Amino acid sequence: MEITGFSCWVVEHDPMPAFAWRQGLPSTASDSPDPLRPRKAVLRMETDTGTFGATELGKGDGVADAVRRRFDRFLGADPLMTERVWHLMWETDRIEEFPVHTTAAIDLLCWDVKSKVAGMPVHQMVGGNDTVVPAYASTVTWPDLAAYERHIRLCLDMGFTAFKLHAWGDVDADIVLCRSLRRWVGPDADLMYDGSAGFDYVDALKIGRALEAEGFLWYEEPMREHHIGHYARLREKLDIPILAAETTDGAHWNMASWVEAAALDMVRVSAAFKGGITGALKIAHLGESFGMRAQVHGMGEANAQLCAAIPNNDYYEQLVINEDQIRGLGSLGDLSVVDGQLTVRTKPGLSPDYDWDEIDRAALARIDVTADGIREERRR
Repeated sequence: MEITGFSCWVVEHDPMPAFAWRQGLPSTASDSPDPLRPRKAVLRMETDTGTFGATELGKGDGVADAVRRRFDRFLGADPLMTERVWHLMWETDRIEEFPVHTTAAIDLLCWDVKSKVAGMPVHQMVGGNDTVVPAYASTVTWPDLAAYERHIRLCLDMGFTAFKLHAWGDVDADIVLCRSLRRWVGPDADLMYDGSAGFDYVDALKIGRALEAEGFLWYEEPMREHHIGHYARLREKLDIPILAAETTDGAHWNMASWVEAAALDMVRVSAAFKGGITGALKIAHLGESFGMRAQVHGMGEANAQLCAAIPNNDYYEQLVINEDQIRGLGSLGDLSVVDGQLTVRTKPGLSPDYDWDEIDRAALARIDVTADGIREERRR
């Protein structure tokens, strides 16, 4: 089998409901009176057998630029040879320094094809552990304690038994929130706290000790991940497991440095941030070999398949935003969360059933890459 071409459509899409992150981080709501609608890239990879792969990524214009300039390198490659293609992608990244999610695109396209050809879901092809995965409610940042309590109690009513806080980025206020969360959900719920890289070492240590006292399951990304030494010192001082290296580039090569430095207790796995299915699996297996859990980051079909594939992950992460969105979590098709659990689909492939004619009609731009060259249309 050979890859014969790529098509990339840049398409506007509806934004997620507006919400905030911690102090200092941009929110999802634009300050512009006439904000641009977000753009995504929808990718389709053709093969000489007629089986195609598809995926979509945010930051559509940047993805389109990568497709235009570099995806011709993958023409003629065998998409079933995912290791070979994955390493070719990293060779291309050596020059390009792609945004981290773009490095995952080729791998996800190949696994979509490979799964369809095998007639098996991805999670089964790469191992297979359990198709029923508990989900945790991963909060956005709400304005006050009352809003957190209202949404958390709704999540309890919806069947969640595990909760992760994205808080304000204020040390003392966040500690109060963490203590309040334990009171709201009781002693048996699994709790996590994500610092979103907002603290220095001193503040990270103070919050970590408060989390230990409340029996939190993990302490996630309290500091920027540029200096591994700070994480190693923090881990020495705390008993709560440290989960880190979420946004670092370099997949398992980089994660090995964190393990060598004794800078974390759990490794982060993500189809988007760690080079697709192939890169995420390398990290999960690396973690397992050191007796570490590999917590899957983010939503979506590829991450759901990872959750079902590996034994050392605890939960599927489900972002919770507002009351309407929380009440609608059971109506998300293959990614529905019902009674706090995700039942991972067993259909082959990773992509939804796209309406290609509608995508083509709606596209702002289209790029086609084949052996005959590159054709680009700017439509508006």
